[in-house]
Amino acid sequence: MARTDHVLAGDGAVLFLEKVSAALALVDSSSGAIGTAVNRAVVELAAIIARAPADPSTRDRWLGRLWQAYQCDEIPYIEELGDHWGELCAAPAVASQWADQLLDQARDAWSNRREGSGYSQATVPCLSALLAAERHDEILDLLERAPQSMWDQRQYGVKALVAMGRKAEALRYAEARGGLNDDPVAIARACEEILLSSGRADEAYARYGLEATRAGTNLARFRALVKRYPHKGPDALLADLVQMTPGQEGRWFAAAKHAELYDEALALVRCSPCDPGTLTRAARDFAQRRPGFAVEAGLLALHWLVEGYGYEITNLDVLAAYTHTMQAAEQLGTSDETRQRIRQIVAQESVTDRFVGRSLKRVLWEG
Repeated sequence: MARTDHVLAGDGAVLFLEKVSAALALVDSSSGAIGTAVNRAVVELAAIIARAPADPSTRDRWLGRLWQAYQCDEIPYIEELGDHWGELCAAPAVASQWADQLLDQARDAWSNRREGSGYSQATVPCLSALLAAERHDEILDLLERAPQSMWDQRQYGVKALVAMGRKAEALRYAEARGGLNDDPVAIARACEEILLSSGRADEAYARYGLEATRAGTNLARFRALVKRYPHKGPDALLADLVQMTPGQEGRWFAAAKHAELYDEALALVRCSPCDPGTLTRAARDFAQRRPGFAVEAGLLALHWLVEGYGYEITNLDVLAAYTHTMQAAEQLGTSDETRQRIRQIVAQESVTDRFVGRSLKRVLWEG
C-alpha cells in the first residue's frame, strides 16, 4: 500500500504495531524467531510511518497510539520502536515537543533512582527525539546522568558528537565507555561508519572492518566486506577472514566460490570440512560451465560424507553428490578416471558404518 497510498499505509503500520504484541503474547517464542521477525517489521514499518505525508493532527494521533502500545508492551516485542521515535516524529519541531514531554521522566529515573531501579521506558525514545530535534548537547548532558553505560543509550551520544563534527571524540566515546552487555559488533559498526565517512577506509578496515561485518553466514560477511572496501581485492579480504578462523578454512568455500576464486575454494575445503550439501550444489551448478571445478567439488563432497560430515544425510544426498560429479566428469571427458577416484574415496570409509558405500554400491560396482 505504501506504493499507492502512503497515508493509508502509515495507518495500517500503526495498527499492526498496536496489535502485534498482544497477538503474540501467548505464542511460544523460545526460539527467538518471532522476536527477530517483529524487530524486522518494526524497522520497515517505522520507515513507512515516517515517510507518510500525514497532516499534523494525523501524525499526532499516530504518535499517541504508538506511545500507548509502546507502554503496554510487556513481553516486550516492540521495544525497538523507541529507537525510531525521532524518525516517527517526521519533523524536528514535533521531535522537540516529544523530547520536552519525555525529558523529565528520563532525568528523574536516573537522578532519583533507588537500588535496583533507574529504568524508564521514556529514556530511549527521548534520546531519539532529541537527536531528531538536533538538541545534541542535551543528549550528552542526559547521558552523563546514566547510572550504567549501555550501548543502546550511549550510541546516541556517539551520533550527537558526529552531528556536531566531533568525530574523533565520538570514536573515543564509543570505545572507552563499554558496558558489560554491550554488543561489540554494533560498536564496531558505528566506529567503522565514522572512519569511512571521514575517508579513512584503510584505518576503518584495520581497526573495525572484520568485526563490524559479522553476519549470520560467512558468505554474507564476505559480501559485506567486498561492498564496504572495494579498493581491497577479494582475495586479500578472503585471506584475512580465513586467517581469523584457523581450522575452519572449509567454511569459507562459498565465499571463495562467490568471488570466482575457484582454486582457492577447493584448497580451503581440502584443509578442513565443509558442508557436503554446499559442495554438491557447487558440483551441480558448475557442471556445464566449469566442469573441472565441479568434479573436484563433488569429489570433496563425497570425501566429507565418508568422513561423517553433513546434517541428517540420506542416501539421496549421497547419490546426488555422485550424480552431479559424474555429470561434470562427462563434460570433462574423465568419466572412468572420476569413477575410479570415487571408488578410492569410498574404500576409505569406516568399516563399522559404510553408509556412503552402501548407498553407491549399485552404481559403483554393480552397474
